[in-house]
Order: sequence, then structure tokens, then C-alpha cells
Amino acid sequence: MTYLLDANIFIQAKNLYYSFDFCPAFWDWLDQANASDKVFSIDKVRTELIAGDDSLAKWASERGDGFFLQLSSDIIPSLPVVSRWANSGGYEQAAVSTFLQVADYYLVAFAHSRDFVVVTHEVPSQSTKRIKIPDACIALNVKVMSPYEMLRTERARFVLGSP
Repeated sequence: MTYLLDANIFIQAKNLYYSFDFCPAFWDWLDQANASDKVFSIDKVRTELIAGDDSLAKWASERGDGFFLQLSSDIIPSLPVVSRWANSGGYEQAAVSTFLQVADYYLVAFAHSRDFVVVTHEVPSQSTKRIKIPDACIALNVKVMSPYEMLRTERARFVLGSP
């Protein structure tokens, strides 16, 4: 499986579960998984992360196109597919407009075109006020999972070593 990570994976990891100061193994694992062509994100997520002007912004700025994939011609056919779904899904127009302007839209299109698994902390919702990534993925037959499912699937291990 190849995974495509949502911005909230990085943000919540830094702020809560896998902060750089006490769990560097998570960030090392991301780099190793990326080097093995298993874990990626997209340039629009990188742009969001860099805007934070913090340790996560520094981390993201040190990773290039090999980690944060650029929009390419093979993604283009999936963009209207995702857009049509968003416009016909019964969502409020403001929700559709917002979705089509943020990284989530491109993340789903990337995963749709390349058969990647989207990894996000978001959960499906019945609300028509905001389009959630899992709802788009489910509707478009794109696999979606939590970061914990990804880590278990990949048998990631963050084991204490000697001090």
C-alpha cells in the first residue's frame, strides 16, 4: 500500500502524540517509509504546514518533491471527478467552495488517480456544512484510514533504545 497523508496527521503528531522532542522515531519512520515509496503527502499540504512558522514548518520545508508530491498530468482526470461528486453531494455551496479551494480536494484526487490510501484523523460526517475527506473517499472508492491503522498495517515500532 502507498499512503497519502493529510495535514492533520503532521499537525496533531507535532502538537500531541509524536512531538519532535519526545518521539523523534515517528518522524524518522515517516522519512524511512517515504524512502521506500510507501508514505507521501502533497505540495498543497506542505504549503499549509510551512505557513505555521514552527518546528513542523521547518521539518516540512526540509522535505521536497520526493515527500510532498507535485500536481502532475496523471492527476488531472481525477480533479473533475472529485469536483462533480462534491457539487452533487447535497452539501451547502459554501462547503463545496471551501473544499475545492483547500488541499483536501487535491489529496482525494491524488489518491483517486494513483490508488493511494488517504490517511487522516477526520471521520465521516452527516453534516452538509463541511465536506470531510473520508466522505469523499468513501463515495469515490478511495481507501481511507487513520494514522494508527497505517502504523499497525506497516508494523511500525517506536522502541526505546539506550539513552
